[in-house]
Amino acid sequence: MKPLAFHKDLQYYKFCTYGFLKNLRFFEPFLYLFFLEKGLTYLQIGTLITIREVLRNVLEIPTGMFSDILGRRRTMTGSFLFYILSFMVFYLSSSFGVFFVAMIFYAVGDAFRTGTHKAMIFEYLHIRGWEHEKVEYYGHTRSWSQVGSAVSSLLAAGIVFYAGSYSSVFLFSSVPYFLDLLLMITYPKALDGKVAKGSWKMIRGAFREIIRVTVRSLREKSTVRALSNIALYSGYFRVVKDYYQPVLATLAAGLALHIRGIGQKQMSALLIGIMYFALYMGTSRASRNAGRFASRYDSYPVFLNRSLLAGLFLVLFSGVFFLFHPPWYWLVVIPFSMIYLLENIRRPVGVAYVSEIFPSHILATVLSTESQVRSLFAAILAPVTGFLIDKFGVATGLILVSLFLLALSSLVKLKVAGRDLEKGKTYLRDREREA
Repeated sequence: MKPLAFHKDLQYYKFCTYGFLKNLRFFEPFLYLFFLEKGLTYLQIGTLITIREVLRNVLEIPTGMFSDILGRRRTMTGSFLFYILSFMVFYLSSSFGVFFVAMIFYAVGDAFRTGTHKAMIFEYLHIRGWEHEKVEYYGHTRSWSQVGSAVSSLLAAGIVFYAGSYSSVFLFSSVPYFLDLLLMITYPKALDGKVAKGSWKMIRGAFREIIRVTVRSLREKSTVRALSNIALYSGYFRVVKDYYQPVLATLAAGLALHIRGIGQKQMSALLIGIMYFALYMGTSRASRNAGRFASRYDSYPVFLNRSLLAGLFLVLFSGVFFLFHPPWYWLVVIPFSMIYLLENIRRPVGVAYVSEIFPSHILATVLSTESQVRSLFAAILAPVTGFLIDKFGVATGLILVSLFLLALSSLVKLKVAGRDLEKGKTYLRDREREA
């Protein structure tokens, strides 16, 4: 079946350009290597990741409210200013204490941005009367973010190759973010939504209402289990995904010994850029085909249960492969690549499952809660994983944490009732026919 047609006006291309520029994060493929180059331990790196996750978690709901009160364009502009400030601090500093401050700026920028631009897209579709196009429209604009990540990997490799320093990627990352800031100014004022002239009394009332609804939803064990199942793997993915970088750096060191005229850091840049480019192109395709993967199972819960176990075993296997020595060390790349692909299949399915089991009028709150649970898992696991790796090595650290989470996974296993199972089968069959 052919994709549904949808409108592509000037604003559509602005949305796509935003996603492309936003994902030109040249520092991302080299973040851990940058920290290690500056002399940080894995525990210190894990602590910085925890600061990012916790602060983003705490600020997510308040910044969403500020977006509604002050206007979404202003909120997005503030977000990019915090991002750029963070990049400059990372570029100019070399100490853990200053990196701590830079990570705070980054977390604030993230908190202001997440969810706001998606709301602007849906607001635009509502204004234009194109709400029936939201799946195709948003899916296509989101795909440009994945393309941006792929292109970013190659450009980042070139930057490190010619500059000879990991720090330079932060300086260059500020350029696309400045362009996104300028792009945001050109967005129509109507996308701000209903900007409120809010008083502190109104703000306090809104806070109380959000807290009340969130607490009420979390009293249900099935709710906690569903959100935890989806968030556990995503949170752990955030922690372990960047250990892919030392793997590629080690492989590059071996290649550099056989190629004259290219240093270890330059070879690392080339290999990491190529591998991440291929990886992000793969994740883009995996995300587009998430429905097809899920349709192979009886229901969303069955898929989420099995894919959670599969993901944790992949991390476990990657830890085991870390024990290998050349020429078999490259096998680590296989499970790490599959970890990325699986996350980009699970996320769309997880969000679809949440939208099926929760009433639509509290869906935004539920998704916000899931995001907070995901950040909580990441915040706890990041320093623990870093400590174990510092203490016992990368292999043993990943193995120990994975074994613990495999034991924990039984607590977040989703239950499937007979009626729900049949409903899920019918739904997935219909989706497969549509595809």
